[in-house]
Amino acid sequence: MAFEGLAARLQDTLTKIRGKGKVSEQDIKEMMREVRLALLEADVNFKVVKQFVASVKEKALGQEVMKSLTPGQQVIKVVNEELTELMGSEQSKIAIAAKAPTVVMMVGLQGAGKTTTTAKLANHLRKKHNRKPLLAACDIYRPAAIQQLETLGKQLSMPVFSLGDKVSPVEIAKQAIEKAKEEHCDYVILDTAGRLHIDETLMAELSEIKASVNPDEILLVVDSMTGQDAVNVAESFNEQLQVTGAVLTKLDGDTRGGAAISIKAVTNTPIKFAGMGEKIDQLEAFHPERMASRILGMGDVLSLIEKAQSNVDEEKAKELEKKLRTMDFTFDDFLEQLEQVKSMGPLEDLLGMMPGMNKKGMKDLKVDEKQLTRVEAIVKSMTPLEKQDPSVINGSRRRRISKGSGTTIQDVNRLLKQFEDMKKMMKQMTGMQSGKGKKRGKGLGGFKLPF
Repeated sequence: MAFEGLAARLQDTLTKIRGKGKVSEQDIKEMMREVRLALLEADVNFKVVKQFVASVKEKALGQEVMKSLTPGQQVIKVVNEELTELMGSEQSKIAIAAKAPTVVMMVGLQGAGKTTTTAKLANHLRKKHNRKPLLAACDIYRPAAIQQLETLGKQLSMPVFSLGDKVSPVEIAKQAIEKAKEEHCDYVILDTAGRLHIDETLMAELSEIKASVNPDEILLVVDSMTGQDAVNVAESFNEQLQVTGAVLTKLDGDTRGGAAISIKAVTNTPIKFAGMGEKIDQLEAFHPERMASRILGMGDVLSLIEKAQSNVDEEKAKELEKKLRTMDFTFDDFLEQLEQVKSMGPLEDLLGMMPGMNKKGMKDLKVDEKQLTRVEAIVKSMTPLEKQDPSVINGSRRRRISKGSGTTIQDVNRLLKQFEDMKKMMKQMTGMQSGKGKKRGKGLGGFKLPF
């Protein structure tokens, strides 16, 4: 999970100061020593750490904090603001050319996930911005790079422009733009070649493509798991090409998060997107203020709402609401809800976006994804009749369901009981909402979802 180590250290440090009615200079010095160690351990550039600590210290020792009613909370506010500032202060959006198509040039080292990110970006532009992108295969050196992009294009039902591996990347880029104009595409995304390390030949070729097509956006794809190396790569590319934005890949697997915090401060290049998983739709616009809140355990409600909106079918939601009111809710509906929750990403990540759900809270909750899988297996082992009317599930049917799902009869019994409890609770809540049976609300507190 992104920033896991850093988040845990910072949240522990800030908890000590949060409730303090009075904050002394010594308290702030001790806190900043902990913050400094946490950032260095997270592989944040040491110059960035030095500057960050000095800035927070100066503001936290300022008169506003000392005179504040709750100095502890005021100090946390200062840390949050500085951390947001460090990562770019506000979201930096992708460029839109005055006249279509907008040309986006993807650059980076081999192995950073450039080709996959090219397809993810195209998918993001179509889904979130209603744009029509064209992918262009300009990597003629890496074996199967063109084939990989074509496969991803097919998967997304998106056009891919290619002239094979015998034509120069400059020519491919030029012709791709012409093709985009003919096809009335809004964006052309150029997947350029990478190398295992930065070399003059690579930079010369990229400079030549840049000079010939004058891209509106040059996005540097960096593997966030390489930490300080990612920052060095960003510096080199930026010197040669004047990169307009960075895309951090594998941020979900980077428990330290040093690259995300250092890149903007060191290169002055905004982070525009972050890859949060391997799936084609797991590319998110990077919001510094939301990321800072997440790191400090303050939640990220806006991202949670956006995830829900993009993964939950509005018509189905209305239909479900009607079923809940009329008590027509079945195991089929339950399974559909479960799948919608799972499509939003790992439960641990979703819970991490909830305010106050710090690392300790997450530990206490013990999110068990396997339990969800078990529940799903039990429901899928039921016949259509059993899903519609669980009252027909007798002893022999329970044995068959437990065998079919690889669970115990106790697991099946527990789920059936909890499903009945849930329906009772919904009935009581519906009664309360319609103004009837207001005393029925008792006894709902003990209800637990089967996961």
